[in-house]
Amino acid sequence: MGAKEHKANIKRMKELTAKIREADTAYYRDDKPIMTDRDYDALTDELKSLEQNTGLTLSGSPTQRVPGEILEELTPVRHTRPMLSADKTKSVDDLVKFAGTRDVVLSWKLDGLTLVLRYNYGRLQQAITRGREGIIGEDVTHTVRTFLNVPLTVPVREPFEVRGEGVISWANFKKINLSLEEPYSHPRNLAAGSVRKLDAAEAGKRFLEFFAFDLVTDLKIQTKCWQMDFMETNGFSVVSHVKLSRMDAASIKAAVEQMDPKHYGYPVDGLIMEYDDVSYGKSLGATGHHENRLIALKWQDELFETRFLGIELATTRTGMVSITGLFEPVGIDGTAVSRAYLHNLDIFDEFQFGVGDRIQVYKANMIIPQIARNDTQSNTFTLPMVCPCCGEPLAVRTTSGGTRQLFCENPHCTAKLVQKFDHFCEKTRMDIEGPSATTLEKFIGHGWIRNFGDLYDLEQYRDEIVSTEGFGEKSFERLQASIERSRNCTLAKFIAGLGIPMVGRHAGRDLDAYFQGSWDEFEAAIVSGFDFTQLPDFGETMHKNIYQWYQDAEEAKLWRPLLSKINFIKESSTMNTNYNTPFYGKTVVATGKLKNYTRDGIQMKLLELGAKPASSVTKKTDYLIVGEKAGSKLTKAQQLGIKTLTEAEFEDMLAK
Repeated sequence: MGAKEHKANIKRMKELTAKIREADTAYYRDDKPIMTDRDYDALTDELKSLEQNTGLTLSGSPTQRVPGEILEELTPVRHTRPMLSADKTKSVDDLVKFAGTRDVVLSWKLDGLTLVLRYNYGRLQQAITRGREGIIGEDVTHTVRTFLNVPLTVPVREPFEVRGEGVISWANFKKINLSLEEPYSHPRNLAAGSVRKLDAAEAGKRFLEFFAFDLVTDLKIQTKCWQMDFMETNGFSVVSHVKLSRMDAASIKAAVEQMDPKHYGYPVDGLIMEYDDVSYGKSLGATGHHENRLIALKWQDELFETRFLGIELATTRTGMVSITGLFEPVGIDGTAVSRAYLHNLDIFDEFQFGVGDRIQVYKANMIIPQIARNDTQSNTFTLPMVCPCCGEPLAVRTTSGGTRQLFCENPHCTAKLVQKFDHFCEKTRMDIEGPSATTLEKFIGHGWIRNFGDLYDLEQYRDEIVSTEGFGEKSFERLQASIERSRNCTLAKFIAGLGIPMVGRHAGRDLDAYFQGSWDEFEAAIVSGFDFTQLPDFGETMHKNIYQWYQDAEEAKLWRPLLSKINFIKESSTMNTNYNTPFYGKTVVATGKLKNYTRDGIQMKLLELGAKPASSVTKKTDYLIVGEKAGSKLTKAQQLGIKTLTEAEFEDMLAK
């Protein structure tokens, strides 16, 4: 196999891994399959074949099931070669002097946790942190096996070591931080904490990646670029780099300028320049601190003066309240910056703010707005100690890391109800496009929405919303258009969106049909003590859930304001009136993963056939359509003697 074909195979393996992982997420987590079993199996078979042919297996491969190992402590490990640092500079002129007349390699200086991976007999043997002075590290093999892209097996049999950085992308950092009670200030801290977790399963939730930048073992590879090729050929993701062949000062400076961290998906804190000639680099030796074969360019943080205006609080779904400093807009790197996250109460107190104070701000690593210092320190600003979402008093908690954070301890605070809003907006419920869980958390945390009805009054916050990170005018217009469309909805979708336990889409359709699409009739039935168990597929538990939900005063605050904002329309369905169809008037349940239908797709198909789609198996069920990985519904159907159909048998009956 040629080198070009080998690299193409590795690229294809990564593509297949991503596609299969996406399909797994859609099927197992979101309950919305995006491909048939046949297509899924074909992708998996292709991946297995490529792994066999290349001798490579990546840690993110669906063919691997890494056990959730839990350690009692991390084991110290001595490095075979001390992990020294690079000499540092903030001047590009120093890079020009370093390069001289030689070929050099310029790459990103990734900002995560440096690791060494040891391989022997073609397998990952050990993963080690830098540790104390680069001499004694810690064994973190159990967590590194959960990374998205670490080669677990390689075609090289002889022992070798690779050095690189464990990192979390900016996109994943933002997603993960929203789910944490104690959010991290930077992906570097999150990566370091995740790699060193004793529970591998917990680390596996953090989307860690490894980028190789150095071949530690001397394998007689003569140039740095060839070393990078060797690592890439063996399945490693390598740090982005470019070779500069004896360039003049202007060309080197131009190359540095082109490497803009704002357009790079991973955290970096500078650039690394290294001699391409490996032997020459080694001949330069090292100090006790750094190797002379390379130099790091650290970006200078240019400070900009502005004036402090105040604080913005936002409550997250965990109850933790974030603190953001507001200041007069100042232009930095071509953008107007007017806010900076302050992380915790201790940092806020250190600045001793007062409205109008002269402060110095900058963009850390040319990306994250930060407040550097307060030159005035009038200490006259009083932090509002009430939740911006529910208005309840805030509490101060000391986290496990020893820092103080603000928390809203009101169990009914709307900010903690992100999942309810997310459920309400889903396509199969109220079908409001645009607000992801992340967006909803921002809207709720700022107090813009406190109940479902507030979604229909967002126009009053247009200016604030369009200035929110990740949201602009076009996004707002799309959201508003979607909200306006949802004003006219069926009783079925409305009930499904309310989140009544066990009363979902199927029950919503039944209630819509029985009460002829009228909310007033549905509510009147509840008030008069209607027995919902008389409806098909409504058991005692569903009956009780409806009444408990209706009588919950806190739930009512969430949904009742919505009634004045929407119009109920009749459900329209294209039901087949041919009495000869085998499913007309029959109660049919589908379970497991079907090849040619999504969950919603099979329900709509059954409705078109005049059947009564149901979500649970009872004595009244006529047929159970069984897909892959069918569970308790199949067992219950067999116990009750209900007719089961494979998907093929279902379609054969339709054909006849």
